[in-house]
Amino acid sequence: MPDNVQGPGTAPIDRAGLRADCANCFGLCCVALTLTRSADFAIDKDAGEPCRNLQEDFRCGIHTRLRTQGFPGCTVYDCFGAGQKVSGETFGGQDWRSAPQTARQMFQVFPVMRQLHELLWYLTEALSLEPARPLRGDLRRALDATEHLTRLPADDLAGLDVSGHRDEVARLLLRTSELVRATAPRGKKRHRRGADLIGARLRGADLRGADLRGAYLIAADLTGADLRLADLIGADFRDADLSGADLTGGLFLTQAQLNAARGDAATKLPRSLDRPAHWTG
Repeated sequence: MPDNVQGPGTAPIDRAGLRADCANCFGLCCVALTLTRSADFAIDKDAGEPCRNLQEDFRCGIHTRLRTQGFPGCTVYDCFGAGQKVSGETFGGQDWRSAPQTARQMFQVFPVMRQLHELLWYLTEALSLEPARPLRGDLRRALDATEHLTRLPADDLAGLDVSGHRDEVARLLLRTSELVRATAPRGKKRHRRGADLIGARLRGADLRGADLRGAYLIAADLTGADLRLADLIGADFRDADLSGADLTGGLFLTQAQLNAARGDAATKLPRSLDRPAHWTG
């Protein structure tokens, strides 16, 4: 899927702004979020407290060594471009160090913007899917409404309750999923929404058109599995083995999900996503 997708009668939608651009962000994910000492993070850190690895230029001092230094959780986090939006647009390029009076509100706005940008990522993908053509009007309106919310002033964003809007978008994405998955080859389509598939042996499984929304696939063996047209929104792929799996056409897959998994050079990915650097082969 290219960065710019276009449906009939619509203007091109730019996905570049939905990718993290750390060079134009004030290290917001390294400050605004809470870290809990675990297998994912080597330290405890309160929200609003800069990570000890954050440098004066807002860059991570161990970026290329995060996994070996005990911070694999950082490598799987994705802000969907919310960081640069808050830094450059909402606060007009004024950073929290030089303008400390903005810090508290900036850190409140960032997670709200992150939710909105995640919705934009899903809606943009939905608009590119041919089977969802009957929903394109609704999808476009939802995307425009979400984009409008991202342009609100900082005061409004800080107090924004995203949950209601997110629920509306989720229902629309579910209808999109149903239309797309209906095009999968006939046969038994597995409905495993929210299923506990931790450590499941799914090597070579035919999961085309499966509903795997929110499924727990932690450490599952998906070697060589066929996940084309499967709904993967919110599926937990932490330490899942995707070696040789086919994820082309998988619905609502994100870079963060791939970064949390294991794979190799034979894993087939959607064009919109990158092969994680830590994968083998």
